[in-house]
This record gives sequence, structure tokens and C-alpha cells, in this order.
Amino acid sequence: MKTATTVVTERTVATACPLDCPDSCSLDVTVQDGRVTAIDGSHANPVTGGYICAKVRRFGERLYSADRVLYPGVRKGPKGQGAFTRVSWDEALATIAAQMRQARDRWGGESILPYSYGGSNGLLTQDTSDATLFRRLGASRLARTVCAAPTGAANLALYGKMPSIAYEDVPEARAIVVWGANPSASGIHIVPYIREAQRRGATLIVVDPRTTPLARQADIHLAVRPGTDLPVALAIHRYLFEDGRADQAFLAAQTRGAERLRERAMPWTFERAAGEAGIDPRALQAAAEAYAGATPALIRCGWGQERNRNGGSASMAVLALPAVAGKFGVRGGGYMMSNSATWGIERTWIGSQEPPTRLVNMNQLGRVLETADPPVKVLFVYNNNAAATTPDQHRVLRGLEREDLFTVVFEQVMTDTARYADVVLPATTFLEGYDIARAYGPISLRLAQPVVETAGEARSNAEVFGDLIGLVGLRHATDPVGELEEMLDVLSRLPDPVGSDLRNRGTVTPPFGGRPIQFVDVWPRTPDRKVNLCAEDLDAAAPAGLYGYQRDPSTRAFPLALISPASERSVSSTLAELPRPEVRLQMHPDDAAARGLSDGDAVRVFNAQGEVRCNVTVGPWIRPGTVSLPKGLWRRHTANGFTVNALVPDALTDLGGGACFNDARVQVEKTIKS
Repeated sequence: MKTATTVVTERTVATACPLDCPDSCSLDVTVQDGRVTAIDGSHANPVTGGYICAKVRRFGERLYSADRVLYPGVRKGPKGQGAFTRVSWDEALATIAAQMRQARDRWGGESILPYSYGGSNGLLTQDTSDATLFRRLGASRLARTVCAAPTGAANLALYGKMPSIAYEDVPEARAIVVWGANPSASGIHIVPYIREAQRRGATLIVVDPRTTPLARQADIHLAVRPGTDLPVALAIHRYLFEDGRADQAFLAAQTRGAERLRERAMPWTFERAAGEAGIDPRALQAAAEAYAGATPALIRCGWGQERNRNGGSASMAVLALPAVAGKFGVRGGGYMMSNSATWGIERTWIGSQEPPTRLVNMNQLGRVLETADPPVKVLFVYNNNAAATTPDQHRVLRGLEREDLFTVVFEQVMTDTARYADVVLPATTFLEGYDIARAYGPISLRLAQPVVETAGEARSNAEVFGDLIGLVGLRHATDPVGELEEMLDVLSRLPDPVGSDLRNRGTVTPPFGGRPIQFVDVWPRTPDRKVNLCAEDLDAAAPAGLYGYQRDPSTRAFPLALISPASERSVSSTLAELPRPEVRLQMHPDDAAARGLSDGDAVRVFNAQGEVRCNVTVGPWIRPGTVSLPKGLWRRHTANGFTVNALVPDALTDLGGGACFNDARVQVEKTIKS
């Protein structure tokens, strides 16, 4: 008697990760009978070296999760309940197009607000046909400032976003300063290079309120009070200038504004800055001396120091250190920031001129939904989970509850924001479509390709926004139609050899071998090719002037700084829906003892804006006076359904209009477990 044999087909497909992480790993995805069964790193990108983060390794769970949005739906019941009636794509898109036309005709195009950020960092899945649609509608423009805006403004003013040091050159450094970054949670592939530098004798200095994995291995850990990075950096500048460690020849030949920076650093002695930051002045002096005395010396500038009222000036001061100390011109010396601008890619496919429509800062979404004139009548959310990630969460949720607001959420899974949609649309993931993945840590640019068929009726951004362009009557004869045409259109507009290499090989050989030496291979992209240490326009724009320090907003009622750092469990809020250990508030033992708290206690974290209820974990991983909850949490992760952003003001940073997440000041008290 013969038995039936099941034939299993298995293949491995190469692609690349476009998510919002510096590294942009090359991937090998195992597909078995049409389903993703494993995701691993490949060696196509030598920097990511065949291994990947635990987050993306679990991405297949998102593809097939119960949270996946599979079909278009129209809301039934109150906003926020997440109940939808399935409809066809034709009905869903026709409804959206009608609402857009009605809003434009009655209230003007600015009553339409697109809202997106880094749900995908790919070149195809944002600012292509979506931008074309909203520009032609005359919609409000979005200032995408929730992350990297202050550091971006600082890097642009100082260096014109000059390409920075590559991961591969980190081992050459004899001193490494990791400032405001935790690569163990985000951008893991730099860690082995830092460890190799330490094996070769490099001094590692970490500036972070928490004892991160790298801080535990550091020679010097400056656990600064949140918001005080600026005086700490200025104290190092003062030392460089006043103790003869500044490179005067470099400053004279390659910079402008050095004297103004020197004047503004003068008040910040080691003792004064250390007192402000809550650190040992001897440790600060040792860090300054180690950095000044090492060649090559590298500063890895992250994004943690930008998330407060002084974020822009702090980032300027940190990034200016290698110019003042004369650390350029040698392999492994200088600074490391974002390399996204290295390729010189301009989005010519949507035109170079921004339309003169209203500009909305995304960090003030709640305020805008309540008070804007003309009012926002259509909100289109994609590549973003606004209800979970935007400051002043209570106000955002009130705005999303407006019955006169028509909200579209185009999403892969049923996020907190999708639950408030009037129409929800199913989006493809990066494993189901084409994209161009551009790293901003390593210098890497790769073509990503679909590895499986789309789940349910999910569609790509190109398809959906392209269809809407036609339905609102704004299609041009030359517009690309569909994802493949849009990809070919973008590739045709990229400068050669970038476009041709991507078409022919799926990857691009990076300039300078991917390892540029600053001030040898690459130079500032400022108008005069000089480092502008005290940009006049920023000096005029900053509330306290450039490098002007604004004091801690703590009060007696709310004495604790609440920070929300990146998590090893999610990419912002992406993948936060997957099962994870209990989320707890981190607190130092001294702060816990002062409040009668023990590890595991249920607590209420609160200020005048609201409260978050969760359990506390007590340990020395965080400095006294500071408590921490991860960024990217969903409402399901806390006992009362609110995240850290319920306690974050919608105030803006001194430069760049960034979010002041780390300016949340709170009190913590014990509650009774339910």
C-alpha cells in the first residue's frame, strides 16, 4: 500500500532591511511553501556580516500575526474600539478620494494632513507617489521632526552633512566617545568594531544616563542628568581652548566662529558643568584629557542628547569637538553621525521646490488637531503610529476621537492609531515589496525585493497613492503606475553610477571604498567648505542663543526626569505588538528607597499631563533622579493604557523643532495591584 508523500518546497531569497536603523542589513530569507520560516543575515553587506538583530529575526511573526490588517475596512462603532466592516478596495479608495475632494473644496487643501515618519526608511515607500498626491492636493506639509531634527540641523550647519567615519575604521581610533547612543539596542553592528578598538588599547568613554552594555565596558562613564549634555560638552571645549589643546592652525584654516564658541564655553568649568550634570568633575576632566590626548580620536554622536530643550545646541557642541581638538585628517579620527546624505540623492521625482502650504510640526499633532485654522479635516497616517509615538498623547487621542475628523490609516498591523481610523487600509511589509534600502551608519545602498506574495489584500504605497492620484483627478500622463513602474522611475532619476548599479547588480559600490577620511577624502558641504562653529541663523533662532543653556524643568512636585530610550525589542513602535517580557519602569535604588518602593511594586508615574501605571524594577542601571520607560510602547503594555508620551510635553527643542521627550518630569508613587 502506497502512502502519500508531502513535497515541501524551500528556497532562500536575498533582500535588505529598510527599517529605521543605521545598519540596513543584507538578509537571507527562507521561504517554505510560500511562507517565511526564517530570517537571517547574509554577507552581501560585509559590515552587517551575516548576523542581524533579534527584532528583524522575528519579523515573520508580524507577517502572520493576528494583528495583521488583511483587508480594507470602514469603521463601525466609536473611534478607538478598532471595529471595522470589510469593504472592497474600490469602495475604500472611492470613500477616501471623496473625503479629500470635499475637504479641499470646502476648507482648502491645507485641511488635509499627511502624517508619516520612519515606519520604512526605504527610498520607494515614502516621498514618492505619496508626496505627489499631497502636493497636488495643496495639503499641509509635515515637518518630520520626531527624531534626528536637532542633530540634523547641527550637522548641516557645522559640516553640511559631510560623510562621516565608517564602522570599519572604528578600530583605528585610540579614543572613542559614544555620546547619546546605545548601539546594543539600535545599530548593533558597530559594537564588534568598538570592542576591537578596545582590544587594541583604545579608551572608551560613554555619555549616557543609563548603564548601557557599552557603559559597563567603558573606561569612563559619564552618567549625566538628562538635558545637561550641553554644559558637559562646553566644559570640554573650554578645556581645549584654555589649556592649549585646541588645534589653532586647523581652526584658522578650516573653520569660522571659533572665537564665539570659545566665549560661550568660558563659563563652563569642569566643576560647574559636573555640578549641573550630576557627575564627578574628576571623571569629566579625565574624559576631556583622554579625548584630547588620543590620535586618532572618534566621537560617535547619537540622538539621545537631542531629545530635550537644549538638544540642538548640545548636538552642535558635541559635533564641534573634533574640529576644535584637531581630530580630522586621519583614518579613525573625526565624528560619526548619519551617512544618509553620502550618496547625494535628491528626490527629483517629486520636484525640488516645496509648495508654499502650511507647515505642521509633527510633534504638535494633538495641538494642531484641536486648534489649527483651517481645521484638519482629513488625516492620512502611514509609516507611523502616531497614537503611540507622538508627544502629549492625551491631546493626540482627543484629536483622533473627533467625529468631524476623517482619518485614514494605511498600515500593516492593527496599531493603536489604526483603531481610530474611519478607513483602514492593509499595507505590504518590506518582505512583500520592492524598496531601496539606504543605510545611515555604514555607507550602503541596496535593492530590496519581495520574498513572498502579499498577505490578504495588502497593497504597496505606490499602488495606493497612485490610485488616489487618479481618483481625485490629479493624474498626469507621465506618472508611473504601480510599484514596479515607480521603482524604475526612481532608478532612472538617480545619479550614475548609483541608478545603473542598482538596476544591474542590486547594490552600489560605495564611494571612497565606503571608508572616507574626513578632510582628506571628504570635506564640509557648507558654501565655503569650512566648519561653521557658530552659525548666525541658528544663533538667532535658538531661544537662549546658540550654545545657550536652558535649565532643568524639574519642580518640587515632579523631581524625576523620565526618559524613553530605544529598545532592543522594537524599531520605535514597529514590532512592539509581538510578545515581550513585562514592561517596567527602571528606577535607581536611592530613588526607590526614598519612596518606599521595592522591585516589582505597582507604581503610578505621573505629572500634570497624566499618568502611566506599571510595575517598577529597581537597580543601578540608571542614574539617581532619572527613571526610564522604553520608547515605542503600545497602549497594551501598561496597566492603564497610556505610554510614556502621555507625560511628554509637546514643546520643541532649541534648534530643528525636535521633540523634547526627555524633558518629561514626573513623580512616582506606589499603587495597589489590581
